[in-house]
Amino acid sequence: MFTPGSADFQKLLETMPMCTILHDAKTKEILWANTAALTVLGFTLEELVPLKAPDMSGSRYRRADGLRWLEGAVNSGQQVTEWGYRSKQGVEILCEAVATLVHLNQRDVLMVQFRDISKEEQVKRDLRRFESRLNTFMQDLAEGVAVLDTGGNIRFISESGQRLLGDERTMQVGDCFIDACDEASRSRLLENLGDIQQSRQPYSVKYRIRHADQSWHWHHATCRLIDIEDDLSGHLLLFRDVTEQVNIEEARRLSERKLEYLARHNAMGEMALAIAHELSQPLAATRNFIEGTLIRLNQQDPIQQSAAWGLDNAVRQIEHASVIIKSVREYVVKLDQAEQVADLNEILAESQYFISLRAQPSAIDIEFAPCQQPLLISCERVLIGQVILNLAFNAIEELAGLPQGQRKLRLYTYSYEDKVMLCVEDHGRGIDAGQQEKLFDEFFSTKVSGNGIGLALCKSIIARHRGDIWAQNISPSGAMFCFTLPRISVDA
Repeated sequence: MFTPGSADFQKLLETMPMCTILHDAKTKEILWANTAALTVLGFTLEELVPLKAPDMSGSRYRRADGLRWLEGAVNSGQQVTEWGYRSKQGVEILCEAVATLVHLNQRDVLMVQFRDISKEEQVKRDLRRFESRLNTFMQDLAEGVAVLDTGGNIRFISESGQRLLGDERTMQVGDCFIDACDEASRSRLLENLGDIQQSRQPYSVKYRIRHADQSWHWHHATCRLIDIEDDLSGHLLLFRDVTEQVNIEEARRLSERKLEYLARHNAMGEMALAIAHELSQPLAATRNFIEGTLIRLNQQDPIQQSAAWGLDNAVRQIEHASVIIKSVREYVVKLDQAEQVADLNEILAESQYFISLRAQPSAIDIEFAPCQQPLLISCERVLIGQVILNLAFNAIEELAGLPQGQRKLRLYTYSYEDKVMLCVEDHGRGIDAGQQEKLFDEFFSTKVSGNGIGLALCKSIIARHRGDIWAQNISPSGAMFCFTLPRISVDA
């Protein structure tokens, strides 16, 4: 069995890479140091042995603290501390030092082993500073950061991400992120999270999620797969709230569709004007030809009664067509798009012919009951006329499929306080309770072939004229659509 001697132990200590200094356990004086310690401190053994703690300690380290540390090692057997040694050249070296009590034959000694941790501490300080800055940036970040596993569960979420969702308690590590999304978004996110090959490359996804206050928001996220040495792996989401942008874009699309619809109406008006102009001349000529034929036949030979009856009816139909064309032309040419003072009763009277014409095929009984006094308003006549026509035509369509006894329609006007009102009442089936709040929404329609523009356009026109429009059921059956507009006094 090999048993090394004291010289062997000294040789072992000499060659150890760990810096080692031996102190007397009682006096704390330096007895010896190995080559590694002498090299780091820059002293020879002869120079080091007589030195005291202040001679080889950093400026921030007191002799009393060093003695207390060494005495603690004597009492406990081992003591660890952070100590600043000072080299012969005056360079301060931050070290981690371990003092261990060793019982030798001649005396008890303290073996102090130390290593330079200056670089490690600098790295730690840099990391702490970087972490502090990163936390500051993350707190003020407008985007949220989250890491999700393939099932959509949260592995990490930043404070900014929690704030974006409305409350720090809303989403925490371990919660399922995608449970707060709507069904379509949930399926889309799960598909992306499960496609590992595709997600190796950054990708974008938009989803709809419910916030802490139960309101729905749109998020846009940039995602990629990360794997940080098994410490944190999953799909990194950098997300931000784009609800306002989505709403603006949706409003823009709706505005474009409304403009397209209005453009079609404008084109229809121009077409109607052109048709009225083109048809008026051939109809007038046809009437003249028929009347001339009647005169000639009567001059030459009394015509048969049946032939005269047919020709007379043809003339009456031509006169009827002429009246229609004249009414269309007069209505269309009023598209001046400028507000003027007008009587609501007069606008209703101008619409009366078209309403009666539309109701005639369905044999609907219509009552017009205008107020006896003028109802002056500031308006664009054609737009208010369009509202009256839309409301009346909708009621006519509702009544057309009902029994004859229910086909009753009433349009009336009256004034109260500083407003004027027009109402369209029908005796139809009324308004479904679940649809009443949506009636005036854009692109909502209760008709199979409806486009949902008419009532929304009415609401827009009335709002533009500083008025209100609404609908309600009436007893015993039917519905009433009304709008009010500010009244202009006669003296104004």
